[in-house]
Amino acid sequence: MERLRMTEGFIKNEQLNFIKKQIALIKHTAQKHVPPSVLKAIIDIANAKVLDLFPNASSDQQEMLDLSSLKTDEQFEEYIQHLSAFLLPFPSVTEQQLKKMFPKNKKLKLPDLSMIDHKKLTYLSWNDLRSNKKFIVYELDGKLVGIECKFEPAGKKSFCSFCKCAGEVAYISTVTKAKKSKNPDYYKAIGNLICADNSECNKKITNTGCLTSFLKESLGI
Repeated sequence: MERLRMTEGFIKNEQLNFIKKQIALIKHTAQKHVPPSVLKAIIDIANAKVLDLFPNASSDQQEMLDLSSLKTDEQFEEYIQHLSAFLLPFPSVTEQQLKKMFPKNKKLKLPDLSMIDHKKLTYLSWNDLRSNKKFIVYELDGKLVGIECKFEPAGKKSFCSFCKCAGEVAYISTVTKAKKSKNPDYYKAIGNLICADNSECNKKITNTGCLTSFLKESLGI
């Protein structure tokens, strides 16, 4: 166990969320009192999915991630608590860095960075309700990028494009920076429904595919 404690952080927020989702599925299946063979199959599939998230995991990390022998709620809780110690924090960012990401916004309203738990973030986001703007910052291909969106509360529940979960959503839209050589005035508006509450989205997101696609298309990457 000593070697496991010495392992450096290697789990991202969305990966831990994915693992929690697999555990919830196992618990739900167990509550149905299905045959032991069915429950074992569900556990084996969940375990394989978890290990597939970490193709470069060391033997110690694979041992730590293995949930195949867990049975009780207490064991699952201890498992999650142990993995939480190996979360990779969202990259450290300063107010000055944020201002440089949005140079055209001279009255940029910034979040209170001291109140943010970077280990519980897949992406950093905040709203400026005075200007109906949402700002999103994410580490894309090893570099922090930022995007400014129009923000409109939808006043309803729907599925978030980023975390794929149902909840209170807001409509965000931005204009792509991609240009067409034959039409220099070309622009394309890109919109999505996402969680109105950024922290809730970060708690539920298990895959960054839609988030990265939105950012790449918006930034013209």
